[in-house]
Amino acid sequence: MSGDLGAESVVRAAAASLDKHADLELIVVGDAAALTDLTTRIVGNEARLSIRPASEIVVMTDEPAEALRKKKDSSMRVAINAVKEGAAHACVSAGNTGALMATAKFVLKMLPGISRPAIIAELPAIGGSVHMLDLGANTVSTAEQLFQFAVMGSIVTEDIRELERPRVALLNIGVEDTKGHDTVRDAAAMLNASGLNYVGYIEGNEIFSGKADVVVTDGFTGNVALKTMEGTVGLAAHFLRRAFTRDIFARFQALLARPVLRNLSVSMDSRKYNGASLVGLNGIVIKSHGSADSFAFQHAIDTALVEIKNQVPLQIGNLLEREAA
Repeated sequence: MSGDLGAESVVRAAAASLDKHADLELIVVGDAAALTDLTTRIVGNEARLSIRPASEIVVMTDEPAEALRKKKDSSMRVAINAVKEGAAHACVSAGNTGALMATAKFVLKMLPGISRPAIIAELPAIGGSVHMLDLGANTVSTAEQLFQFAVMGSIVTEDIRELERPRVALLNIGVEDTKGHDTVRDAAAMLNASGLNYVGYIEGNEIFSGKADVVVTDGFTGNVALKTMEGTVGLAAHFLRRAFTRDIFARFQALLARPVLRNLSVSMDSRKYNGASLVGLNGIVIKSHGSADSFAFQHAIDTALVEIKNQVPLQIGNLLEREAA
């Protein structure tokens, strides 16, 4: 109910997902009257879609603790409760990230052996894509937590991209063993001694190079890096538009370059990478971007389906047990 584009984009994504997946059932949660009107108009009389009412909405300005304590019948809380009760296999939300994390952690609890949840997302890279975590759940992380992030990232990447033994790297200020602070170096030692496919340190300019399939860092650094990437893409788009509209000759060149620009736009379309996983929880919760349209939100649903099929929380728990043995 609280995404930037409102409930209609979610219902349209639901309709598209039901068409795509014959065995899928969806529960849309929120204002019953509004959702009934939308589902009747967009989805029709589809037995695989049901409505679960909620009387409150967590808005983007709500503090996580306040939302958790005071809005116990919010659409977010009711949706996560459905996962806890077993009525749903996963929750997908475009709402307030902090409130979603706090509520999911409180309701679903953490997996054994995981001290903190993390946010992981798929990003475009040379030769395919790269998964990166943590993207903002934890501003400070210990070496042990970075190691846990690496375990969780390896599982998610293996399932989403169908990769065997994905390459895991630690984000650092250099690739030499002596670079970085003690926390990063201690995490590197743990990863070197693990059964993960650890390939060493990676610098910020190599995140998209294709040298690693999973990039691990703390949430403060990861979130800053992610926002910098988004800003860089916007800056490049601005300069392209300015270059191709400065005079009549540039406009003619833009016409000639249109097929190339269209292909570039498709390959860099961030909507295809929408759907960040809140990993480490005893359940599956996917965070959609707040501004996601129906196409982007459908991709977040697809991400949830992959994690359900592969039982990602169970895989993470099993791998942690093997590493601890």
